[in-house]
Amino acid sequence: MTIPGLSLFYAGLVRAKNVLSVLMQCFAITCLVSVLWLVFVYGLAFGDGGDMNKWIGSLDQLMHGGISRDSMSGSIPESVFSMFQMTFAIITPALIVGAFAERMKFSAMLWFSAIWLIVVYAPVTHWVWGGGWLSDMGLLDFAGGTVVHVNAGVAALVAAMVLGPRKGFGKTPMPPHNLTMTVAGAGMLWVGWFGFNAGSALGANGDAGMAMLVTHISAAAGSLAWMAMEWSRHGKPSVLGIVTGMVAGLGTITPASGFVGPAGALIIGLTAGVVCYSATAFLKHTLKIDDSLDVFPVHGMGGILGTLLAGVFVGILGGAGLAEGMTMGGQVWVQFVGVVSTFVYCGILSWIILKVIDAVIGLRVTPDEETQGLDIVLHDETGYNL
Repeated sequence: MTIPGLSLFYAGLVRAKNVLSVLMQCFAITCLVSVLWLVFVYGLAFGDGGDMNKWIGSLDQLMHGGISRDSMSGSIPESVFSMFQMTFAIITPALIVGAFAERMKFSAMLWFSAIWLIVVYAPVTHWVWGGGWLSDMGLLDFAGGTVVHVNAGVAALVAAMVLGPRKGFGKTPMPPHNLTMTVAGAGMLWVGWFGFNAGSALGANGDAGMAMLVTHISAAAGSLAWMAMEWSRHGKPSVLGIVTGMVAGLGTITPASGFVGPAGALIIGLTAGVVCYSATAFLKHTLKIDDSLDVFPVHGMGGILGTLLAGVFVGILGGAGLAEGMTMGGQVWVQFVGVVSTFVYCGILSWIILKVIDAVIGLRVTPDEETQGLDIVLHDETGYNL
């Protein structure tokens, strides 16, 4: 998902002078998170924290020391479970890259991604999936609405605000340099998302099959809704619009994918296309916040919307059904608590991390370096030699 899907999707959206920097960031995050996950982050997310288990896991799984060939997590080998969850841990900080693309130092990006993984991603993952307090409340998040999309979206919004806009934002056109690359990445994301959502059933069963079906329906509906919104406003549909709508539909169905039926997924996807399109325009044109590749309006708003709607459609239109004794209103309240707590915790901690890194090594390249492009300035390479 992160390499090659997300990296190609993002790389095509930036200007040609920054294409390698985005590819490099996604690749480096994949490597960095993989090592940290092995060493101790898996334990923080999924270990037994004892008296602190409502909030965080443990360090008992250092270097995966407790995992052998015979270790099981439910009905699957724990090695498989850890590897599967590692992919979520990789893509979440990689999504944030889109917010500060074209202006953040590579070293600052590495430090931010590592610290954020430890102090933000791991605790929230434990709250939701590791037996923490949101899990105890009954939060419905099948494949990462809060853990991945709200988390990444909020961190992206904070990063965009702390770093400030790109040089020339709002005055100089900054169109994608290679939409063909973006569409190729989008196709990989669509197919790869089946692994995330259907795979979260942790088995080849009816839950996995339904999750795969509703994921596809929501992606298609999100694409069409975004395309329709853009067509009605600008007079022409765009390739950029239809693939962004797809991502909005995918991100929004993610928390609900194991709980809703096909009809609910259709409504969720259509709503995602409209809401995320409107949020993108509002953030850029009204609030003047330069979230370079629209991470918050697509992933953040999508995650919020999908998490809330999971509480609605789980009990109607062919959903899996509410838990015994739970009402729709009660479930939506639990979903709301999950969204707000993730938003606030991630927002505050992300701001602190960014400010500390800025004070120690600085976050941004210089204006002259930004003009020259991050490929040559940070990596001494260019993406194209034509």
